[in-house]
Amino acid sequence: MVGIDVASAHVDVACLGAVLPSELAHVSNDAEGHSALADALVKLQPGLVLMEATGGYEAALACALQAAGLRVAVINPRMARDFARAMQRLAKTDRIDAATLAEFAAVLAQRPDCERFVRPLSEPEQQDLAALVTRRRQLVAMQLSERQRLRLARPVTRPSIDALLEAIARQLDDVDAEMVRHVEQHHAVMAKLLQSVAGIGRIAAATLIAELPELGRLNRRQICALVGVAPYAKDSGSSRGRRRITGGRFEVRRALYMATLTATRFNPAIRAFYERLLAAGKLKKVALIACMRKLITHLNAITRDHLNAHNQSFTA
Repeated sequence: MVGIDVASAHVDVACLGAVLPSELAHVSNDAEGHSALADALVKLQPGLVLMEATGGYEAALACALQAAGLRVAVINPRMARDFARAMQRLAKTDRIDAATLAEFAAVLAQRPDCERFVRPLSEPEQQDLAALVTRRRQLVAMQLSERQRLRLARPVTRPSIDALLEAIARQLDDVDAEMVRHVEQHHAVMAKLLQSVAGIGRIAAATLIAELPELGRLNRRQICALVGVAPYAKDSGSSRGRRRITGGRFEVRRALYMATLTATRFNPAIRAFYERLLAAGKLKKVALIACMRKLITHLNAITRDHLNAHNQSFTA
């Protein structure tokens, strides 16, 4: 098992059950370092390579290792911190973190659901779409901030804010147009499939394609947990706590939330389900989360069927 601690300029590597050449225990986080590390790990054939999500610094390395045929899992840093605390590992250095990740990889590899941690190989087109979706989200956040400032701005500063709002609006139009072009060119079939479900618009479809590549490859419980709409028990002894959702991919969940709001009005199945829950006395928020779970389960099922049909036609 291999654990990799990723920083912006370098990565530290720890290996369980095999000896890694000393010069590869600390390599640069660039194409040259990725290539050298991939060549060495291919010879060792580790069962799992584990690294934390570090704001994108890990993406290129993960893709390089996957392209070399290695199983790579990218986990939430919170999981690694919790594991380190459980192991009473109080010191923290890059080398220690890499060793902790290697030990964690050994634990994950024994789980029957290990595959849900393994990162699907991202195509360059999917990475580009993810970048466009992220940039659009950044521009929308900037636009909201400037509009809030405009409400309280003194007259002397209003022209500056107005000019910036106009620039952001132009950039949003450009990014939207580029995103539509990219989806039509590279993901038209999947986008059409997702948008065939009432409530899923072009932004939601692009977000799901870009940031949820596991869609259609996991079962319904796994995909709900990955998105963060699976309820978890809070019971202890005779106490029965309220089930709550936690974790998951926030940006995917936010896009799904907005899509579900639309679906409760225009999707007959979701609307009927939502109204039935409200009639049974469920809180609106609880009912809406249940609808989110139903919607992502349906999207996962139709995507799975599409992928299976595609694979069968390809093998035939």
